[in-house]
Amino acid sequence: MNYTAYKKQWNSWGGVFDVAAKADKAAQLEELTTAPGFWDNSQTAQKTMRELTRLKEQVTVWQQLSQRLGEALELVELGDAELEDELTQEVAQLRQEIDERAFQTLFAGEYDDEDAILAIHAGAGGTEAQDWALMLQRMFLRWADTHKFVVDILDESPGDEAGLKSCLMAVRGDYVYGRLKSERGVHRLVRISPYDSSSRRHTSFAKVEVWPDVAEEIEIEIDERDLRIDRFKASGAGGQHVQKNETAVRITHIPTGIVVSCQNQRSHTQNKETALKILKAQLFDLERRKQDAEMAALKGENVDAGWGNQIRSYVLHPYKMVKDHRTEYEVGNAEAVLDGRLDDFMEAYLKYRLGETVIGNR
Repeated sequence: MNYTAYKKQWNSWGGVFDVAAKADKAAQLEELTTAPGFWDNSQTAQKTMRELTRLKEQVTVWQQLSQRLGEALELVELGDAELEDELTQEVAQLRQEIDERAFQTLFAGEYDDEDAILAIHAGAGGTEAQDWALMLQRMFLRWADTHKFVVDILDESPGDEAGLKSCLMAVRGDYVYGRLKSERGVHRLVRISPYDSSSRRHTSFAKVEVWPDVAEEIEIEIDERDLRIDRFKASGAGGQHVQKNETAVRITHIPTGIVVSCQNQRSHTQNKETALKILKAQLFDLERRKQDAEMAALKGENVDAGWGNQIRSYVLHPYKMVKDHRTEYEVGNAEAVLDGRLDDFMEAYLKYRLGETVIGNR
């Protein structure tokens, strides 16, 4: 390969990644952690520490890769034939690691480096759609596990016979929202139904919603008079205490009709705090998307149709294929996708948003 050209490409990626800016921000956060009263608000302090750790890891990895590439180029310039095999292996490893880091340069959105809140809702169709919602939950959990992201199930509503009516999850890790925003919309499944005694083909739908988890960083006032707060017994795991007491919380924001439930904590107060945090994130995202839609209308662009916008189809019969209808990206290994192999679809979506041509369908 042309090592000089690769070094130039690497430098351009580093500019987009903006290592210096991330290092400066990490230094500012580190100074903040030494300020008196930093731990007075433990929730805010913990979020700051997570962001600081994430920034330091990103900067360190990028700097180490840059150093390794520089050393490899120095060896190339020496022209030592005995080092050729070793150099080839090092460059192959570097290229793989650099390509993975280059993926991060696609995250150009303001909140792409934030954690995310993800919701799944079964569409019409009873057990079929509810089973599809459960399959989607499993897909996202497998994807998160592959990347060692942390997932908390905040709320679940089980299906009548199988599957899920809905679920709400918090996902934490590097660029989680930047990755998961590609999944917002309607997901369609076509298969031979395991619940149909006649083995007929069924089409099921489920809706996925994604918000950046920025509730602690934004100023949104919520009027208590706009809220209806209901208590109920949790239906998920949690032991006898959760089942016997009304610890679960459902909050309805009357002006917008947004409903948020939380039942993963053992106390009513904790569930209420979490539900309010999620409501705040949803109201923020609602306002942000409203502004985006108004700007798109002024520009004459198409506006996201929400529930009616089918973004991806998963076909298991009569052939196997997963196709994203926005990017036209498709793969034939549907089982792998349902097992969490989503990165190619996410990358294709990010490139599509940046106006790049999506290639490499398989």
